[in-house]
Amino acid sequence: MQRGVVQKVLSVEQAEGRGARVRRSIGRKELRRLDPFLLLDEFRVRQPAGFPDHPHRGFETVTYMLKGSFHHQDFCGHSGVIRKGDLQWMTAGRGVVHSEMPASDGDNIGLQLWINLPASQKMIEPVYQELLASQVPSATSGGTTVKVIAGESMGVESPVRTRTPVYYLDFQQEPGAKFTQEVPRDWNAFIYVLTGTISVVVDEEESESGPHHTLVLSQGDSVKVCNTGPDTAHFVLIAGQPIGEPVVQDGPFVMNTREEIRQTLQDYSDAKNGFENARNWKSA
Repeated sequence: MQRGVVQKVLSVEQAEGRGARVRRSIGRKELRRLDPFLLLDEFRVRQPAGFPDHPHRGFETVTYMLKGSFHHQDFCGHSGVIRKGDLQWMTAGRGVVHSEMPASDGDNIGLQLWINLPASQKMIEPVYQELLASQVPSATSGGTTVKVIAGESMGVESPVRTRTPVYYLDFQQEPGAKFTQEVPRDWNAFIYVLTGTISVVVDEEESESGPHHTLVLSQGDSVKVCNTGPDTAHFVLIAGQPIGEPVVQDGPFVMNTREEIRQTLQDYSDAKNGFENARNWKSA
């Protein structure tokens, strides 16, 4: 059964961090969450703006660079730069304080996705997976090219291992091209359009959309997408297995109960239970 579009959300630009601008889709009032996804931002940042020192607990962040580069530092001593086509998959677990700042002049553009963790894994030690653009597998078929950030497509599979089962597929599609992607039937899924015009096709009926739109998909085991515009279309298809647990969020902290949030705020204030390095650390 093919998936259709059940909700379309336009990402509206807003301020975030220090002088940064983002287009938020998941995380807005129109689409608060899509289990297991908590937030999706398309960011466009110029120096000296950025995302200075801030904490996380209870979920994962995936940062995928589309243009420019970003420098990441955290209070555990991890530091690195991700450039166009690179990605960082950070499991915050029990606690991370980090900074994310532009590392090149001009526009630095990318996507950041927040993925929830189940209760059993919210307090694990922080872990990073980083892939260079050259390490992201890709394939092409009939005018459609895919980069497989997580999951599988066109017979290729990503080396990224996710705690919450997820597909994260970056597509570029030539005008007139069509492609059908299989998606596990019981997963939630959406498309985010970066450039161009695409249509999601169900029984020859098309739902067309342009840039900066999130298309929430109905249930089914596949989705058919075609480029109905005059230019190359660029979009991501993201799907994940629902966790099905209560979500209580306070800014950068995501737990299952209000009491766990209160404990997290206390832990951060007291620099304990995962935040031991928070009190004396400052990024460069």
